[in-house]
Amino acid sequence: MSSLLHITNGDIFTNKLKTLDVPGAIITWREMLCEGKTESNVGSENFWKTRFEFLNKNYKVSKSIFIEKTLKEYRSLCNHKKEDEIVLWFEYDLFCQINMLAVISWLKTHRKYAQISLVCSGKEDETDAKYGLNDLTDAQLKNLYKNKVVLSLDDIEYADYVWQLYCSDNPIRLENLTDFNNFQFKYLEESIQAHLHRFPSVKNGLNDMESKILQLAVDKMPANKGDFMTILLNDQGILGFGDSQFKRAIGRLKPLFSSFNPVKLTQKGKLILQGETSYYSCIQENDFYLGGALKYNFLYNSTTNKILKL
Repeated sequence: MSSLLHITNGDIFTNKLKTLDVPGAIITWREMLCEGKTESNVGSENFWKTRFEFLNKNYKVSKSIFIEKTLKEYRSLCNHKKEDEIVLWFEYDLFCQINMLAVISWLKTHRKYAQISLVCSGKEDETDAKYGLNDLTDAQLKNLYKNKVVLSLDDIEYADYVWQLYCSDNPIRLENLTDFNNFQFKYLEESIQAHLHRFPSVKNGLNDMESKILQLAVDKMPANKGDFMTILLNDQGILGFGDSQFKRAIGRLKPLFSSFNPVKLTQKGKLILQGETSYYSCIQENDFYLGGALKYNFLYNSTTNKILKL
């Protein structure tokens, strides 16, 4: 009988999985690799050094918290060497899909002998809605688990290849990927497209997420910052971000707001939203990375759907 290891997308789902009466040990992948600089060699000393520097600078994560929450769990993963079947539990959104790629890349190097399976939630009914794992009932989760997808060597190598491209210094390489449909990652193409739309637009110097933040401020007229945050979290599409990511984005856009109680844009904010002027020169940060690429070294042209290198 094979031994089993589950790797989940977060603590909330780990706790839920423990109640499902599914055999096997559980490890939680505690990272957010969709934000900040990434190194392709997952789990290396340089990888964790780079991640800590980003999280410490931008989210005030202390070394002790990073060790306790992330590194201890990673070391626990390293110590699980006997399981010959590993099941990954991830979701359809950008946040999860990038983490998933990194985990598969690590498994490709360090667990060559194991069978890797994927449980990925998303489109679960006839509606257009997509669901996170925590949105599903126990019965739905058990059904997803029963129908988990065993990843072939080709699938694993492809995921690793996409991860290497994500960590490269040029997102145009990701843009040129065309063969997503040949592999068992049905939400990956949409997530990669969402990632490419995180580079600033030729039109106004803001990326899709930043422009949408301004647009929702105008359309929804939130009464205060708390209401604004709820609106952003509920209307973010495929990003899968939490409030900390949106707070960081709002911090970058703060000069374009005249008030947060109620939420209102400045006149310049309205002009930028309409594409009549650009925020590019104001918002430029020399060390803002998306994967391996510097965000402000590239522009996204929404007319041609192409990335331009500056």
